[in-house]
Amino acid sequence: MNLNYAILRVEPIMTIPDLAQIGSHNKREKKAYQSNPNIKLELTKNNIELVPLNVKYVKGFDELTKEYKKEHDERMKTERADRKKRYHEMLNSSKNVVADELVMTASHNFFKDMSREQIKDWADTCMEFVYNDLGYKKEQILHATVHMDEKTPHIHCVVVPLVKKLDKRSNTERYTISKKQYIKDKLHLSELQDKYHKRLTDKGYDLERGIKGSDNKHIKIKEYKKITKKVNHELNVRNNRLDKAMNDFEEKMKTTKQTLIIDKNFVKVKKDTFESMNNVIEETKKIKELQPKLEHVFNEVDSYTTSYRTLEKENQKYKNEVNRLENENDKLKNENRSLKNYIEAILMAIKKFFRKVLQLGDEDIKEVATYEIKEYYDNDDFDKKDVKDISVATTKQDELFEYANIPDYYKEQVRNKDDYDMCR
Repeated sequence: MNLNYAILRVEPIMTIPDLAQIGSHNKREKKAYQSNPNIKLELTKNNIELVPLNVKYVKGFDELTKEYKKEHDERMKTERADRKKRYHEMLNSSKNVVADELVMTASHNFFKDMSREQIKDWADTCMEFVYNDLGYKKEQILHATVHMDEKTPHIHCVVVPLVKKLDKRSNTERYTISKKQYIKDKLHLSELQDKYHKRLTDKGYDLERGIKGSDNKHIKIKEYKKITKKVNHELNVRNNRLDKAMNDFEEKMKTTKQTLIIDKNFVKVKKDTFESMNNVIEETKKIKELQPKLEHVFNEVDSYTTSYRTLEKENQKYKNEVNRLENENDKLKNENRSLKNYIEAILMAIKKFFRKVLQLGDEDIKEVATYEIKEYYDNDDFDKKDVKDISVATTKQDELFEYANIPDYYKEQVRNKDDYDMCR
């Protein structure tokens, strides 16, 4: 009874640091894998590179998306200072993925007795799904590899959904990373998993479609309970039938002893006794048929719990890292608060200086100061109130009021420049 499943998972990669970590795992760049004892580094040489990458993931990503980066950098030249972001900073702060990781595998027994060449053929079929069903081009594949150094062979295929789309605001085509161009939603993903299964079975691979409604990593616990309950019910029914058949057979054997005929070549029993014996054999066969199904479910549950324990360990590690980052963040907040106060004090001193220049300086120095005040305003270091406070009741008042769109009625608030004090 073959119960091997075709498995396809899609894991979103949201930031460049996440991409770097995944690359370190997929390319086996760590010296040891204490959190994952299933990895046998001595077998890593057997891993199969489907789409090789000879540099680190982030460098490969930058090369793959260089036109997008060039477009972004050009756009930043005309962006306001407070809105400017570096390329990676923009990607990390967006709500979009930077890449997707496709994990393709099958139940452990599917790979039993398979040669490396046969696994490579299976992997090539999986990549046909990536190209022909998902629609990715080879230049959008950052890296694809088959890990042969773990318990079950599996593919890690990292794709970058880089596309050109019409930007309605500028009415021009711009680069963007858009997962929805390839996987629209969960319903679409389920349809793709159907296609993935069909592509494999069309090539002759004896695989079942994965259970629908499963999450990204494992079949949901609720689904496990449902399957286990069904199998246990079936097993109980079979056991009850076997018990009944055995009891019936034992009763028949009591009377058979009196009419048992034995000669050199034959043992003869009553017909109804013989039928009850066959009944026991049939019920035993039916229970044996259940064994692979039970074994599969138990193996899946065991695999789930093992993975869950690993995730718990990983989770604790992440908790510690989060605590460390929170402490670092608190320090940065305090430093940032001090820096902001310092900058505010400096700006206040600069405002007072410009005010004095516009009040007491000659025309040449006033011209220079006026130009600088406009620069500070354009860079959002000064607001309208700052410009008003600096220039009101000076010879540069009208020019700077007009530049910053300050209402005229402010001019009447201070009739005598000697009455005006910035620090009031």
